[in-house]
This record gives sequence, structure tokens and C-alpha cells, in this order.
Amino acid sequence: MKPGRGRREQGSKGPGRTHFWGRHAVEAALANPDRVIRKMWGTREALDALDIPKGMPVTFAEGADLARLVARDAPHQGVVIEVDPLPDIWLDDVLGPDEKNRPLLVLDQVTDPHNVGAILRSAAAFDARAIVTQDRHSPPESGSLAKAASGALERVPWVRVVNLARALDDMAAAGFWRIGLSGHARQTLDQALGTNRLALVLGAEGEGLRQNTEAHCDELARLPISNAIESLNVSNAAAIALYAAATRKG
Repeated sequence: MKPGRGRREQGSKGPGRTHFWGRHAVEAALANPDRVIRKMWGTREALDALDIPKGMPVTFAEGADLARLVARDAPHQGVVIEVDPLPDIWLDDVLGPDEKNRPLLVLDQVTDPHNVGAILRSAAAFDARAIVTQDRHSPPESGSLAKAASGALERVPWVRVVNLARALDDMAAAGFWRIGLSGHARQTLDQALGTNRLALVLGAEGEGLRQNTEAHCDELARLPISNAIESLNVSNAAAIALYAAATRKG
């Protein structure tokens, strides 16, 4: 059985549904033809600034009412929507030919929704092909993740797989050079990049890449950070790695 894209978030109103908030997340969802939006709440000022499809169930609400629909102290910016999870995207969908030679970004048990949201934002900024995560060890779609992604959740394909090692094997078979980021690697990322199709593999903050994940990478590489700090937040590391991939020669 193929894994689903989403899970029910606490406080959602229907099976698999959740609430998104904030102008960028809501505008991107409205512009995404694959996103099903069930309801919308907002202040008159915020709703007047949006291009709302005809027939959308809309409820005018005050800020205090909207605060009850979102996570505690979340900056809703005057608008909240209830959405269904996006349809599944399968790994084969992102392994085909790509004229732009865009990298894949593989996350090994990165579970914090704010980190994944920030990584999606960087993936959109640097035109990554997709992010790939293990279904059981990654966060569901949620309002906090969508807010951190600032619209990128609707723009960057997110593939959830059952077995990450098998997915890495499939990437290799499709011609991707798999580089795992590790602080104990001897070479730096720019030394490992080359010109092949690229899959950048990052582990969870603190634990890093699991041993089995490292074993399914072609090379390990590190970011050339100074000794003043032990490591970077995984979302920062992802942004730097994506920039290096975007600016590599060839």
C-alpha cells in the first residue's frame, strides 16, 4: 500500500483536514489547482485583499475568533482556511528527465514542522526538483509547517516513501549522485558535487544521518563551517547545500 500525503492535525475539522493561516500560505493554497479548500474565515480587510474563487464558503470573523482556529499565538494575519491534504506524489514522478538538472533533497528523519517548512521554502527559492522523506518519520501537512514554508508547500513536490534506503537505490538507478551531508566527512560539499544529477541527503538535527542512510550514499561531504560552532540547524544546512548545487559549474 502506498503511503498517504497527510495526517490529521490536532484541531482539524474533517478526516485528514487541517487549518492553514497567514497571507502567503493562504494565497499559495488558493492558487494551487491541486489543493482542495473546504472553508475560509477572515477579517473583511484580509479577505478583500485575496482573490477568492466563486462558491468558496467564507465566514467573516474578528481576530479573536480566528485565534481560536490556529495554534497558540500563531500570526494568522487575518485569514484561516480549512484544507484537504495534497494528493500523493510518487518517487517515479520526480526521477524522470529534467532539462534544468535540479537536485532532489532527501531528509532522513527530520520531523520538526518548522524545519521542514523552512527547507521547503529554500527548496522553492533554489528550484529543487522535490523533497523526499520517509512517511513514518516526517511531519504531516499542518498550519505551522505551511506558515514556515511561506507558500512553498504548494510549489515544491513532496514525496513520502516507505523505505528511504530503497528510495535512494531507485535514485541511483535513475542516475542521481547521492551526497550525504555529514560533519565527519573528509571532503567539503563543493569538492563532491560534480556535474551528475544530484540528490542531497540530510539527517535530523543532533543525530545526523543514520548509518544505513550513509551506506546508501555515493559520497559523504561536509559544509566548511568554522570551529566556532559545532553544527548548523538542518534548515540552514539545506539552504547552503541547495545554493552550492545551484551555483556549481557545469
